[in-house]
Amino acid sequence: MKPKSIIIILSIIIIIVVIKLVLLKPDNENPTKKGLSKDQVANVTGFVVHAQLLENKIFSSGTVMANEVVELRPEVSGKLVSIRFKEGSYARKGELLAKINDIDLQAQLKKANLELELVSQKKDRLKGMLDIQGVSQEEYDGTANQTLTISADIDYIKAQIAKTEIYAPFSGKIGLRQVSQGSYVTNASVIATIQQTGQLKIDFTVPEKYAAIVALGDLVHFHVENQAQEFTAKVYAIEPMIDQQTRNFSIRAVFSNPSTKVYPGSFAKVELVASKQLASLMIPTEAVIPELKGKKVFISKDGKAKSVQVETGTRTDKLIEITSGLSEGDTVITTGIMTLKPDAKIKIIKINN
Repeated sequence: MKPKSIIIILSIIIIIVVIKLVLLKPDNENPTKKGLSKDQVANVTGFVVHAQLLENKIFSSGTVMANEVVELRPEVSGKLVSIRFKEGSYARKGELLAKINDIDLQAQLKKANLELELVSQKKDRLKGMLDIQGVSQEEYDGTANQTLTISADIDYIKAQIAKTEIYAPFSGKIGLRQVSQGSYVTNASVIATIQQTGQLKIDFTVPEKYAAIVALGDLVHFHVENQAQEFTAKVYAIEPMIDQQTRNFSIRAVFSNPSTKVYPGSFAKVELVASKQLASLMIPTEAVIPELKGKKVFISKDGKAKSVQVETGTRTDKLIEITSGLSEGDTVITTGIMTLKPDAKIKIIKINN
């Protein structure tokens, strides 16, 4: 072989060896690819776990409703002979609002009253004759029973007359009139609506995971589209069943509306401040590492990083609740956690509280 060919072959071999040494360097010589080795010391920051007051804020959307709302409908069919309210006016409880024609019933009542008067007079005469044994007890009892029957008929006629009168079931504001005076109405006809707007309700839903922390008396802050002001309500009823389709449960809050600035039917943006929990262990959300089997954090112990499995609860904008896995006083590592290995040496350069 010629010396020139030998030199070329040796040169190629040397180049291959150099490439192998440079590009195929062992993993332990490049720790950044696999994380820090156990002999290296990582500078990290920590967070001391301690119990703190947890204020749960839950955001939702809801609908404002009148505290009470009723459609004014007649109980019987007939001609509407009188409307005694103005649209948009305020009516007091028990106020007569509308009247159905009852001329026939009034005639029946008048007739029944006359019959009762005659029978009562006859009963009085028979009573005097019975005392002197001028009539039999049976004849007197028959007249007395006739008196009771006519009295019952009168009560029935009065009840029918009462059905022709529509009264305000509660104090509230009357809406727009749907029929005119003189119209023939039935029990399916809506004359108007009456709503109690001095006090309003707001209905909204929240996810089922918050079912254990929402309680009666919790405050609700909300906004409506036509008002810049923030309004405050108080939870007074909670639906005891979770909706199987949405996995949400319904909440109802009530608030005073003396100025009637808020209208029933309004869309509301709701912020519920749930009951505060004491002794909740909270850590920064960035300290939690998701993995296939759950979640874990690194804590500092004897100058080394220790991996701990944790379970989490309520999350706020910056913190997350730890329900198991940590104890008060543990120091959770919050930075450099992605390059840490269990038992890696660490140096805490800053502690956050």
